[in-house]
Amino acid sequence: MNFKQLEAFQAIMLSGSTTGAAERMGLSQPAISRLLAQLEEDLALRLFVREKGRLSPTAEAHALLHDAQVLMDSAQCFRRHAEQLRLGGFKRRLLKVAVPSTLATTLMPVLAKRFMQAHPDVVLEVLSGSYNDTERALLSRDADIGLVRLPTEMQGLSTRASLDSEAVCIMPRGHALEGLAEVSPTDLIDVSLILLGRQRQIRHDIDMAFRQRRVQPRVALEVHSISEACAHVAQGLGVSIVNALLAQHCPYEAITSRPFRPRIAYQLGIATVNNAPASPLHDTFTRLLVEAMEAPSPAVA
Repeated sequence: MNFKQLEAFQAIMLSGSTTGAAERMGLSQPAISRLLAQLEEDLALRLFVREKGRLSPTAEAHALLHDAQVLMDSAQCFRRHAEQLRLGGFKRRLLKVAVPSTLATTLMPVLAKRFMQAHPDVVLEVLSGSYNDTERALLSRDADIGLVRLPTEMQGLSTRASLDSEAVCIMPRGHALEGLAEVSPTDLIDVSLILLGRQRQIRHDIDMAFRQRRVQPRVALEVHSISEACAHVAQGLGVSIVNALLAQHCPYEAITSRPFRPRIAYQLGIATVNNAPASPLHDTFTRLLVEAMEAPSPAVA
């Protein structure tokens, strides 16, 4: 029995499938199945049965889940202790924060400066990627705090604070749409669009809004982050529809925004893993992140 087997076992229990566990752990589905088979063989126990194409945990699996979690938490504590020693010894603490790529190079440097001035004994590690990347990082204990989209895709996370937002249409300054108070799909007929990839929830909502108005969107570019969308809009390549809360932190004076209608609402959350121990450090960083996220930015107005 090894740590990877326990990690696969817990991931299957949380996600309900080997496919979901593979996504969490960044492994292939066959690799997860092999780890599970090895664990069952090592324990001489049947942990899952397949019912109608789905894995169902046995009573033995439920009985062992808590013990597996205790062992994994101990291993994570060991790794964290080793990281602290590597980074400066017992007197320094490590805080790992995961945020969307858009914020990693814009909001986070300013926020990190404020935080580290108040906590010079803390080493701050910033991870960036998609919301799914953040959820996986939290569940694997690679991050302590993360900014996620609500509701989360994966189970096992707790929300410490939430932020409400909506979609806006961003455009180059001087664009014809700048004269409108708000932008709808009918205003975007034959307008070049720069949209987030089709696998994202915001893209699904945008496509639905266009279908409801019976407008065929003219997609010129597909990108995979709001910062990319802002950068392409700033070059005059089209307009985009993005989350206002993140767009306001794009550092481009060459773009402006207008509310998009019909309204598409979004909610972001600052999350930790379930049952994470209370931490004044986490509370402080959460408060600073909420304040920074809600503060208006002059870049997109």
